[in-house]
Amino acid sequence: MNARFATFGGFFPKPMQITNTILMIRPVNFRMNEQTAVNNYFQEQPEMLQEEVNRKAQQEFDAFVQKLEANGVNVIVVEDTKVPDTPDSIFPNNWVSFHYSGTVCVYPMFAENRRQERREDIFDILENNGFEISNVMDYTSAEAEGVFLEGTGSILKDRVNQKAYCALSERAHEELFIEFCEDFDCFPVIFTANQTVEGVRKPIYHTNVMMAMAETFVVICLDTIDDKKERKMVVEHIKKDGREVIAITEEQMYQFAGNMLQVLGGDDKRFMVMSSAAFKSLRQDQIDAIEKHCPILHSPLDTIETCGGGSARCMMAEVFLPKA
Repeated sequence: MNARFATFGGFFPKPMQITNTILMIRPVNFRMNEQTAVNNYFQEQPEMLQEEVNRKAQQEFDAFVQKLEANGVNVIVVEDTKVPDTPDSIFPNNWVSFHYSGTVCVYPMFAENRRQERREDIFDILENNGFEISNVMDYTSAEAEGVFLEGTGSILKDRVNQKAYCALSERAHEELFIEFCEDFDCFPVIFTANQTVEGVRKPIYHTNVMMAMAETFVVICLDTIDDKKERKMVVEHIKKDGREVIAITEEQMYQFAGNMLQVLGGDDKRFMVMSSAAFKSLRQDQIDAIEKHCPILHSPLDTIETCGGGSARCMMAEVFLPKA
């Protein structure tokens, strides 16, 4: 399985871990996606009509974007389309990533209806916003073999130290993750993270639900890494690179406290972005630990979290592309 569409060359500026530009997709037909619910145990069936679910999701989305923009984050908002049916389009970070080299990565998705979220016109929109795309790495042929790797949901990239962290699951296969690491010259840090579902430990669907990597710290639910050797290995990698480990509990993870993203706002100010549910789940000592590094921004995303099984980080696709 060779997904290489391009090779890399040239010299690029030293990468930063975080960016000022975020791509977000405004939903038009958001609902609980039955195709993802089979292994996303965070999703719940809402007790409201479909139209109400979408309306509330749009309200949460708009308020979230306004909060980011008010703090100097450059948000590129793209409206979703009603056709094809893409109930999870609000989570673009799973199908695409944008890199310093000018490379765009397109990823293989577990749910068939999520594959329809991939839109080439979004690349045109980014170019119209002054960004340069020099090549596309397309890994989607792996879908035919039942092999998946769902973007920055599956891959947590340490851009400064050239490492990539991945919790294996039905949506993150080891062979393709290693191929990604070879293509991007990253050291792979591979482990399994579990959650308890009806008394049974099952793999967490995405790495970015249990772990968030900022410039100088990592928020992580270590309790999900059942294998003690793996847990020790992950912590050693984080600490070796000079980051503080801020541990959260499984209960906090269920409130999406692991699904955070550090962004660059106005005047080079850093913010740790999360949902209000995630923020409310944190203890004061954890809030203090984060705010020692940067302020927290939070916004209510209750409908999106309940029906979509994803939160703030999943909604933001970071744009690291060079300016044209």
